[in-house]
Amino acid sequence: MSGETGENGQMDPAAWSQAMARIAEQSQRLVADFVQRNQFQSSPGVDPMAMGRAFMEMTARLMTDPAKLMEAQFSLWQDYMNLWQSTAKRMMGQEAEPVIAPAKDDRRFKDAAWQDNQVFDFVKQSYLLTARWLQSTVQGVEGLDDKTARKIDFYTRQFVDAMAPSNFVLTNPEVLRATMESRGENLLKGLQNLLDDLERGNGQLKIKMTDLEAFEVGKNIAVTPGKVVYQNDLIQLIQYAPSTKQVAKRPLLIIPPWINKYYILDLKPANSFIKWAVDQGHTVFVISWVNPDERLAAKTFADYLLEGPIAALDAIEQATGEKTANVIGYCLGGTLLACLLAHLAAKGGAGRIASATFLTTLVDFKEAGELTVFIDEEQLAALEEKMSERGYLEGAEMANTFNMLRANDLIWSFVINNYLLGKEPFPFDLLYWNSDSTRMPAAMHSFYLRNMYQNNLLSKPGGIELHGVPIDLTKVKTPAFILSTREDHIAPWKATYVATQLYAGPVRFVLAASGHIAGVVNAPAASKYSHWTNTELKKFPRDPDEWLAKAEMRPGSWWPEWQEWVAEYADGKVPARQPGAGKLKAIEDAPGSYVKVQAQ
Repeated sequence: MSGETGENGQMDPAAWSQAMARIAEQSQRLVADFVQRNQFQSSPGVDPMAMGRAFMEMTARLMTDPAKLMEAQFSLWQDYMNLWQSTAKRMMGQEAEPVIAPAKDDRRFKDAAWQDNQVFDFVKQSYLLTARWLQSTVQGVEGLDDKTARKIDFYTRQFVDAMAPSNFVLTNPEVLRATMESRGENLLKGLQNLLDDLERGNGQLKIKMTDLEAFEVGKNIAVTPGKVVYQNDLIQLIQYAPSTKQVAKRPLLIIPPWINKYYILDLKPANSFIKWAVDQGHTVFVISWVNPDERLAAKTFADYLLEGPIAALDAIEQATGEKTANVIGYCLGGTLLACLLAHLAAKGGAGRIASATFLTTLVDFKEAGELTVFIDEEQLAALEEKMSERGYLEGAEMANTFNMLRANDLIWSFVINNYLLGKEPFPFDLLYWNSDSTRMPAAMHSFYLRNMYQNNLLSKPGGIELHGVPIDLTKVKTPAFILSTREDHIAPWKATYVATQLYAGPVRFVLAASGHIAGVVNAPAASKYSHWTNTELKKFPRDPDEWLAKAEMRPGSWWPEWQEWVAEYADGKVPARQPGAGKLKAIEDAPGSYVKVQAQ
């Protein structure tokens, strides 16, 4: 725009003021239009009263030791003095080591200006010092019970992450540059993105993490060929077409979690575990869970067992003639698999499963990680009241909870990109899957949260009953392969390791690098990460760190390690089986219709 920049290329102050006024005017019009077209709903989330009581207790205990509080204040003051001296040296052209530096994996401060510009470097270090002081102070409070301490630590980190200077226009150098260069158009576009996300969430903020138009289930993700060969109220069972002339005689059943959709294991051919397993010569069956609505509100955890894997095993026998199968359970699907094994053992049917593979699975919930922050009597009662109104937990509410566990990656990075920089998110299949949320039936979800997370009854012999059968994991003798991931924030690896102390049969434990998703969905061709294994142990030590100290680190994916193990339970070879060629006829092409039902 002519006349808006001076000789040095900087925007003329008057032109800048006019641009900001124009943006403010258009912003007001956009907001007014949105409010007129939408009726805002109450925001779901944590119980603020419960959170407030936790912080009140922390504050009361903190004040009982004023000397310790003064020591913490003095330490912070000393850090600030060191920072001021360091910054002063830099401003005078001298070299100075930073007082504090962000963690290597902290991507908030990757822009060069955070290091090169003395002012932004000061802002960054000041924030990091304050964040460290605040978190160490609340972590050092004595006398709190474990649940209260964990809740305080979690929400303190949420506050610290929210207050990062990278989240604000005037203290983020990248955003400031974009604002100057675009004359504020980035902020206007960002506001439009914000309003679009609010509208898409029916008044609740539903952050767009990827280009939602770039992917379509069955078109460019979840494309491994197969047929739906069985279905009931809760599942569609997919049988995949073979890619080898011969296959393992014993079929393979995969039980994914119903908190998410199954195609995390079939995103694209290059990283699809399902396709890879087919290529290894398995007849692969996968459960695709329904996305339930109010009609399935009364479905219980026991129903998920009966109409899920038990029904699937019956269908697989019809399709293949095989009475036994190798079975994989992922996350909550693995928890259900453990229940299935104990259920079959109690009823004399343990032989139906030749081997069991558990991927990032909790069966002992004593140290279940940060998700326990959301599990106490007050919050459960509030959640159950909300679920009773509509019969299910809305998918977006579940997704928001998981996103909070990695707020910088799954919330604030998109706030900066979408709303401050005014950019569109990058097309990414994993984030498309992450945004494709599912609902939870009220009865099932309440049982799961109370009996597993709150009371940890699954790991206790007879602690829970499913269809009148007491569940005792110590009676499980089925050979087990347990895969955990070292940076898992949903199923912490040391908590999943406890299963090695429960099962009575032979166990192979493998620890993969990375997290709950990336550590599992790690194709060999990618040559990424590593994994640890220890096949020399005759007995697993109770301490997981002792196991790790003696384990061997191997480069790359754990998939070949698993294939070598499960091949022992193949029961020979047979000609490849075509979906729909047996007693079960094809209903529709994979990925089926259940997976395409979307929730709010």
